[in-house]
Amino acid sequence: MFKVIKKSKISKARLGSIETKKGRLSTPLFMPDATRGAVKHLSADELTALDLSALVANTLHLFLRPGMKLIKRAGSLHNFMNWQRPILTDSGGYQVYSLIHKHKNGDGGKITDQGAIFRSPLDGAKLKLTPEQSIRIQLDLGSELMVCLDDCPPNSCSATNLAAAVARTIKWAKRCSLEFHKQVKQRGLKKRPLLIAVIQGGNNLALRRDCAAALEAIGFDGYGFGARHIDEEGNFSAAALKSTAEVIPENKLRFGLGIGLPEDIVRSVKMGWDMFDCVIPTREGRHGKLFFQTRALNGQSHNFYKTVNITNSKFAKNFSPINPESARPELKAYSKSYLRYLFRVNEPLAARLASLNNLEFYVKILSEIRDLIRQGKF
Repeated sequence: MFKVIKKSKISKARLGSIETKKGRLSTPLFMPDATRGAVKHLSADELTALDLSALVANTLHLFLRPGMKLIKRAGSLHNFMNWQRPILTDSGGYQVYSLIHKHKNGDGGKITDQGAIFRSPLDGAKLKLTPEQSIRIQLDLGSELMVCLDDCPPNSCSATNLAAAVARTIKWAKRCSLEFHKQVKQRGLKKRPLLIAVIQGGNNLALRRDCAAALEAIGFDGYGFGARHIDEEGNFSAAALKSTAEVIPENKLRFGLGIGLPEDIVRSVKMGWDMFDCVIPTREGRHGKLFFQTRALNGQSHNFYKTVNITNSKFAKNFSPINPESARPELKAYSKSYLRYLFRVNEPLAARLASLNNLEFYVKILSEIRDLIRQGKF
């Protein structure tokens, strides 16, 4: 399952290994979001060539479309999307919360102790998602790492609502655990997935500690940082991340959900977090923002990379390669001028090339971080 291989002597960073039925994962690890069973604009072969070791898929979106009947007929989500490396499925809790609260008139649904009632974004039909159902869907998808359904309000909600969300998250986690072990036995799974519980509490450190203690008493393979890791002004919530990491047992996987800025990943690794996912590299790429490393990390959190907006007019006559240091032939063959042109004419190839560039950057940064931990320099 998860094993710590080496701990840093100069920070809380550590090297780890996750054994799954689809292969071994080395941590610290970044996973791009394949929300609906695909990383936008990229094929499974391209993702494999980038040496991405795992993807994150969304339980709720896949349940809504294409639906479990079709995926089960394919054999698994892996078969359906032709990806034979590990997949982590999130619970769908964040998406449900967003769907409920985007309705200004309060008709979007509600969250109760039994589960979440919400309207389908496809046809408006009222649906219900329970902790047990989320577990069954994730097992049907065939994922190697699964996340418990949690109640994830914004950090800015009232103290009363935040405490209620923590209590509900703990209750749901217990139900998820019971259903998970029941289903593993019934399905005869010889190598079960890892089950990760989510620690809520916003920026209230005491609430987070209480939530972590209650979840640890239930027992999980890993624990995630719930809610946003930045405050309302966009500032990195260092105190909450550091405090939460410290209360997660040393031998358990620590998952920083949604953490995706390179400097935030670096800081979080130094706090002891092992695993990250985010839409940033691909979403920003689709809007013309490219990430480039400017120097070796050397244990620093800042000034090791830059971003450029390739749609800027200054690249109109820049015929240098998109990325001359890339291992991808496309990024060395096509020019910055050509990529800018592709964006201006809305050619899908633009999003593909930019996404390839950004994901390669992320893979390289995480590999460099692992090497530095191994060398005792991080």
